[in-house]
Amino acid sequence: AALDAGYNHFDHADIYGAGACETLFGEFLAENPSVRDAIILTSKCGIRFKDTPDPGAPARYDFRADYIVQSVEGSLRRLRTDRLDLLLLHRPDYLMDPREVAEAFAHLKASGKVRHFGVSNFRPSQVAMLQAVLPEPLLVNQVEINIHNIRAFEDGTLDQCQQLGMRPQAWCPLGGVAYPAWGNTFTPEDEARIAAELQRQASAYGTEPWIVALAWILKHPSGIVPIIGSTTPERIAAAGRALALDYSREDWYRLLEARNGHPVP
Repeated sequence: AALDAGYNHFDHADIYGAGACETLFGEFLAENPSVRDAIILTSKCGIRFKDTPDPGAPARYDFRADYIVQSVEGSLRRLRTDRLDLLLLHRPDYLMDPREVAEAFAHLKASGKVRHFGVSNFRPSQVAMLQAVLPEPLLVNQVEINIHNIRAFEDGTLDQCQQLGMRPQAWCPLGGVAYPAWGNTFTPEDEARIAAELQRQASAYGTEPWIVALAWILKHPSGIVPIIGSTTPERIAAAGRALALDYSREDWYRLLEARNGHPVP
């Protein structure tokens, strides 16, 4: 469905489905070998689950050079391909040594296993620290961006992307559930106010509220790329309508005001 709708970027991670997602996609590539050269294939590494590889091991992040290389090689086996177009470090490792990461990247680049590199969920200071020791630019910072989570607009992430020419990618672009464990402070009244403004704008534009929510993200001049994760073929195809929406600056700020519950200062 995604290929038929014109998508050419497929986003994976070694931990999605404990590797099963990459395995299934690899089976598809094996059955359709001509697809590989027509797509951009991304995977991520650096998150390790509790009790792996040994019982009692804690959940943790791991950017050691040997583990990054090991993770990529595992992804390549599961995806049945000889290279990744883009490798992202999934979440910042509190113990990250940028020079050790650079060592892993250099090995993966020289061996042809990874073409380009980026990060995910990195703060601007972490991007700057890593970029300072790399010979080539990081291409992507994939972070959560949606009407509930506007941190990237405020903490310098999108500013840095524009400054460095990085491409911001938005995971969970429709907001999904505003998880309390992730710092959600939205009340039912807040949610109703946001939903009402989305519906008002959707009616004005002749579309659906979720298309407006995507258009809101796409309006930013940094060129945010939403990661579309629907399991419904019709929605995968319909998401492209957000690109064609002539979404106004005024409506962008109206939705921000509905989200915040007050006008901008």
